[in-house]
Amino acid sequence: MRPALAAEVEDDLSDSEVIRLSLTDPEQFAELFDRHHRRIHHYAARRLGTQAADDIVAETFLIAFRRRGSYDLAQPLARPWLYGIATTLVARHRRAEERYFRALARTGSDPLPEPMADAVVSRVAAQDQERRLAGALAGLSRGDRDVLLLVAWGDLTYEEAARALGVPVGTVRSRLHRARRKVRAVLGDLTLGDDA
Repeated sequence: MRPALAAEVEDDLSDSEVIRLSLTDPEQFAELFDRHHRRIHHYAARRLGTQAADDIVAETFLIAFRRRGSYDLAQPLARPWLYGIATTLVARHRRAEERYFRALARTGSDPLPEPMADAVVSRVAAQDQERRLAGALAGLSRGDRDVLLLVAWGDLTYEEAARALGVPVGTVRSRLHRARRKVRAVLGDLTLGDDA
């Protein structure tokens, strides 16, 4: 098979098929990393800052690789599984995360790099809201914050967030409702839409 054609076939494979193939050919697991590492990194960076995100991503995929034999191959999309691993690792960094949000609440400086012109405009316009949002996030319980950030920053569905955290969908819904209500109370007129 030509290399270009092999790449097309690889892209057509579900995550579970890639994991299944990696059981006998470990190099296949790199495809799963290629598909999901950016989103996991962005999620971890928003939770802990960019430096810690590199470690979280590396640990997430190392753990996933080691546990790939126990992955439920009936689940075609591995993203919730990966977010679940990453969220567990973030929990280990919980104290640092809470300090990060408290510092962000005081300074209004978000560590994610942006183009300079965009950064200047957005910082001037949103600095106060960022501080208030960071303060609101720091004030949430761990479970409420995990659900809110998996849905808002991880772009997971309720069902995927439930799988990632190992809780029922109803728990995700109630935690998300409670988190949104608390954040809205802090932010006042700036509200989180139902998709946030």
